[in-house]
Amino acid sequence: MDGRAARWQSHREERRRELIKTARKAVHRLGSDASMEDIAGAAGTSKSVFYRYFGDKAGLQQAMGEVVLGQMQRRMQEAAQLAQTPREGLFAMVSAYLQMAESSPNVYAFITRLTPGEASAQDAIAASGALGHFFEQITDMIATPMREYLGEEKEAVIVYWPTAAIGLVRNAGEMWLGSPAGTSKPDQETMAAQITDWLCLGIAPALKAST
Repeated sequence: MDGRAARWQSHREERRRELIKTARKAVHRLGSDASMEDIAGAAGTSKSVFYRYFGDKAGLQQAMGEVVLGQMQRRMQEAAQLAQTPREGLFAMVSAYLQMAESSPNVYAFITRLTPGEASAQDAIAASGALGHFFEQITDMIATPMREYLGEEKEAVIVYWPTAAIGLVRNAGEMWLGSPAGTSKPDQETMAAQITDWLCLGIAPALKAST
């Protein structure tokens, strides 16, 4: 690549980052159902510019997801590294996940949910794109300290439990995120502690307490 081509490529990458940043702000303000026209208007440009850089709305979701989920992964990893035990690590990661999602529910929904009419593209993203990569990395982050703590004789637990745990965390977290504020909705720290208890102890303590 010659100097002129390198400068053009650098310009395109910088412009792409700017569009993602502006689109993220627009989705945060307008909601996860914001159209490409709405997002482009908020960015002070036209839909054609976004289509040129991202292909379609699914492409924009993919690109924004790579940025947002990358930040979330780093935040979770930093939190987990300060933990002294696997349980503390789980609580730290769940807390970081809920905090990041709660900071902008609209953006979280935009990068993790299907776009009507573009389900096939989004299915591919969920399986192998930013979201799939994010959950693969988080699975590894959970499994590594478990392997060190439990040893190889618990390999079945180490292989299957992290994936099951992610399903619980994501589904409970998204239900919590979408619940209206009220006296019955736990705050973020309480919800993180509750999810951690479910992961580590199941619901046996609650069942025992009710008998």
